[in-house]
Amino acid sequence: MAEDVISARLHARVRRDFPDAAVARGVVGALRVLAVELEDSRQDMERLLAAAVVIAAGDVERFRSAIRLARTDWRDLLMSGELAHGDWPHVLDEELGPR
Repeated sequence: MAEDVISARLHARVRRDFPDAAVARGVVGALRVLAVELEDSRQDMERLLAAAVVIAAGDVERFRSAIRLARTDWRDLLMSGELAHGDWPHVLDEELGPR
């Protein structure tokens, strides 16, 4: 797996949603751990990680809940983050901005 699995646009979204620098670092760290855990899903990693951030909407407890959901079933994470359907690349661009 690449050293930094978190895209620049996802980093920007985390900083925007979690303005406290320490909290943002914790979110990024948790996303990196989640990326390792979900590596075998063979799904677009940005899509999976972004789903957790989108679900959280800047709330740490909601983020923790999204991480638990991802560990239970990543498909449920995508459904909850509204990134489960064929239009997910467009939705991701809307949520994170263009690549």
